[in-house]
Amino acid sequence: MSLTGVAKPGTHPEHEHPHAHEHPHPHERRPPIWRRHPRRIAGALLLLWLLSGVYIVPADQQAVVTRFGKVVEPRVMPGIHIAWPWPLERVTKLKVQQLQRLIIGGDISDGILGRTDPRISQFLTGDQNLIHMRVVVQYSVGEPAQYLFRAENVSKAVGAAVEAELAHRVANRGVDAVLTTEKAAIQEEVRAAAQKIIDAYGIGVLLASVNIESAQPPPEAADAFRDVAGARADAARIVNEAHGYANDVIPRARGEAQRLLAEAEAYRRRKINEALGDASRFSQVAREYQRARQITGRRLYLETMEKILPRIRKLVVDKSGNLDLTIIRKGAPPAKPPPKQ
Repeated sequence: MSLTGVAKPGTHPEHEHPHAHEHPHPHERRPPIWRRHPRRIAGALLLLWLLSGVYIVPADQQAVVTRFGKVVEPRVMPGIHIAWPWPLERVTKLKVQQLQRLIIGGDISDGILGRTDPRISQFLTGDQNLIHMRVVVQYSVGEPAQYLFRAENVSKAVGAAVEAELAHRVANRGVDAVLTTEKAAIQEEVRAAAQKIIDAYGIGVLLASVNIESAQPPPEAADAFRDVAGARADAARIVNEAHGYANDVIPRARGEAQRLLAEAEAYRRRKINEALGDASRFSQVAREYQRARQITGRRLYLETMEKILPRIRKLVVDKSGNLDLTIIRKGAPPAKPPPKQ
């Protein structure tokens, strides 16, 4: 008996689909994409990981590249760069042009609120006086790698160096100099000396400025210091007024002296010339007198009378000895002579 025409119980051969065994069941789940294309996904992830190593350093920054914690590029300039992605290499960017601010002696607001110890702002001067000082320090990053890894607290190291040099410079000066005339010199000396210490530390910091914002005596002695400062200001004002008066009088006195010297020199030359002329005339008259004594003597007498008579009052007496007194009256006409008998 042939089994080809016999159907299974509950089935109908004429309704059986010819491709029923070629397609999966509609409820069967497909495998995930990472199982179907593992190589493509791995390649894409590797490419993304490599591209994550591309980084950009802005114009105002510099970067430091470390590989497993070791510095491999201590200074990366601005621009587009590439490094091994994390965790092989790490890129740290720093704003090297930005000035950072540090205050020595406590901030004003902290002092008003009582949150700082007043002793941190006290410095001892060379004449054994205490003054309260507040100093503002500005610095920037000079060596990025040193700045990141040479010191745990860079601002604290910078503050310690500046404070040490400030105390040294203040101790070499009197309180009056620190409060008035020596501020600028102290600031520059402290900046230069503290920079040398920082360079010796190797923490990669450049000091931009050291500015003494406040230098005041203790509150207990403030009134006395103000009196001294007022007296010093008065003394300086009086000295300046004296210098101004001297600058006004001395040039005029020198000019007057020069004028008197010039007049004296002119008078001396004039008198010398007159004496030389008189001597020359006398010599000529003496020569003429030797040639004709009588005539020359008479001429000299007449010339002398011409010079003398106009300057004296004269009385005229006639031959009979009569004197006309009316001629001595100013503006009165002479009297008429008496008639003859």
